[in-house]
Amino acid sequence: MLDPWEWGDYLAGMTHELSFTHRFEPGISTAAPLLLLHGTGGDENDLLSLGKTLAPDRSLLSPRGRVLENGMPRFFRRLAEGIFDEQDVIKRAHELADFIVEAGENYKLSKPVAVGFSNGANIAAALLLMRPEVLSGAILLRAMVHLAKPPQADLEEKPVLIISGTSDPIIPASNAALLAAMLRKAHANVQHETLPTGHSLTQNDVTLASKWLNR
Repeated sequence: MLDPWEWGDYLAGMTHELSFTHRFEPGISTAAPLLLLHGTGGDENDLLSLGKTLAPDRSLLSPRGRVLENGMPRFFRRLAEGIFDEQDVIKRAHELADFIVEAGENYKLSKPVAVGFSNGANIAAALLLMRPEVLSGAILLRAMVHLAKPPQADLEEKPVLIISGTSDPIIPASNAALLAAMLRKAHANVQHETLPTGHSLTQNDVTLASKWLNR
């Protein structure tokens, strides 16, 4: 039988539901928590190890995407590879932003830094442009342009790290550069790094993201 303190720790690591099914793992640091946003086919457990590696002392909030594609969770619908349902992008970005506010109130969290991979990076970029007030910054791993006509936004020098792959078969280098330019135009403080790799994450991604996050 767990005592009350152990029971609280046990519950903190479980999958919960507010408006999103999610995992919350409390940290001991007062620095901004990490909002972990998985890629297609991932879930709320997918990026927890990455989050712990990047910032072992910070709280972690990891929601599961609410859209299914052939049974695989995503954060918004796509019509084909690299072609997105833009109305759904807008709808789902607002839903996720509302969840961030809800979870912040529930767990007493400050504004998080989003750490998104692929589809998770794309929804994080959508949050930056549509609901910038819910994030303190973002790490976008293998992100691409998600809206043909993004809304006008002022990110007020919000820090953003984009890491792309030179041989990524899904995201052309020009597309990632266009996203970086789009966020700079919205006055984000963007650092765009390109690694000699494909779509999958590497140790170099982790090293770059960790240094950027903890600088």
